[in-house]
Amino acid sequence: MKVCLICVEIFAWGKMGGFGSATRTIARSLKTRGLDVCVVVPRRRDQKEVEVLDNFTVYSYPRHDPFYARTIFKECDADIYHSQEPSFATYLAMRSMPEKKHVVTFQDTRVLSDWLTELTHPSRNKLQVLSNILFEDNPIVRGCVKKADALCAAADLVINKAHKKYKLDRAPRFMPNPVEVPEFVQKSATPTVCFIGRWDRVKRPELFLQLAAKMPDINFIATGSAQDKEVDARIRNKYKHVPNLEMTGFIDQFTSDRLTKILSKSWIMVNTSAKEALPISFEEAAAHRCAIVSSVDPDGFTSRFGKVVDNEDYSAGIRYLLDDDRWRVCGERGYEFVNKHVSLDIVITQHITLYENLLGSNTGTVG
Repeated sequence: MKVCLICVEIFAWGKMGGFGSATRTIARSLKTRGLDVCVVVPRRRDQKEVEVLDNFTVYSYPRHDPFYARTIFKECDADIYHSQEPSFATYLAMRSMPEKKHVVTFQDTRVLSDWLTELTHPSRNKLQVLSNILFEDNPIVRGCVKKADALCAAADLVINKAHKKYKLDRAPRFMPNPVEVPEFVQKSATPTVCFIGRWDRVKRPELFLQLAAKMPDINFIATGSAQDKEVDARIRNKYKHVPNLEMTGFIDQFTSDRLTKILSKSWIMVNTSAKEALPISFEEAAAHRCAIVSSVDPDGFTSRFGKVVDNEDYSAGIRYLLDDDRWRVCGERGYEFVNKHVSLDIVITQHITLYENLLGSNTGTVG
């Protein structure tokens, strides 16, 4: 069986988003399970047209010429074309290989209010956001989604949004992103709080960095970096003198175990983003028995396994979880949930079962 994963990014060549992380994890895990796997993405700086990553092949097309992807899809000649979030490339794959099976997983279905939030807090600039809208959310993309042989969603809230946005006949099936669950974690002897994510505007990392100066009795670790180098340097210079704050810079979790060591010793993970679907970082933190503090509560994840804060009062959320060791209880509950429902082996088996069912049936749609 050959599977072609389609995405707007992959976690490599300077790109470090959640879509790309999920795609890379799924690709290398399917490869490990014996499937023939390739990935097709827009080309990033320093990326060649054909690359090998984690023993699977990554094909890329010029960002200014997405129609070139049609040639790639034909050359891949996969049995399954699986889009991680629909885009114009999904349409091109369906048009190029209509006799093959096509799967769409909704990762972060965005409606008008979500796009407005991204325009208010752009990772680079508003032009980039407008470009993303044109590529990912145009009438052609919305029309091709209904033609997929299977529709999935990575979170319950995404199921509902996708069902309404695309006017689907049936709700997509739940297909979470896989998370590696460590066998053992070693928590720090002193309270330790971490931030996992990009330092882009929508993530609002400075709300986390400000906490360190306000709470000197707690160790703070901020991973990640901003795509804009000037913004990144300005933020680091502003907070470099805070003694209980460690700013690690970008960490590639696919080539280093440093991120898992940080999560292993952390008690709490704080998320300061203005908008989220169900970020992989939530599930990764829970897998490492960390409690969650956030102002967003996707799928009730924060309220079940941590503390939802009001009015951006993250310090109150941290203090609440530290009192009476509530963080430990929340962390254990989160670990049990992730281990049971979204661990790597469980989710990859779900992917393979879906593919086998599709290839074993020539009629009907798998919901």
